[in-house]
Amino acid sequence: QVELVESGGGLVQAGASLRLSCAASGLIFSNYGMGWFRQAPGKEREVVAAISRSGGRTESADSVKGRFTISRDNAKNTVYLQMNSLKPEDTAVYYCAADRTYNRDYVALKHYEYVYWGQGTQVTVSS
Repeated sequence: QVELVESGGGLVQAGASLRLSCAASGLIFSNYGMGWFRQAPGKEREVVAAISRSGGRTESADSVKGRFTISRDNAKNTVYLQMNSLKPEDTAVYYCAADRTYNRDYVALKHYEYVYWGQGTQVTVSS
């Protein structure tokens, strides 16, 4: 049974940093590209950042470029999202997801490409 468990969310002030973690189990982690998505109230789920199976390629949304960094540790079956200079508009539920891809360097950016999802962790940024 595949399980993705996010942690690290919370309530912070604007300008602060948080690091989200997503621990995966029940799958061969290195066979999956990983992504972070977020969904704010009344808005659609959007991609935040994604990383290839190997970790050698990453992509991020324009809204978080220069502030957020995605990384992974295949030995620990964990993907991370380092979030710096947080803004109130970053407030959302953050989800990690796994993409089964045969291409080690492929980075998936569409939610329908992902087959497994975590339950989400709330990030709230106050002004």
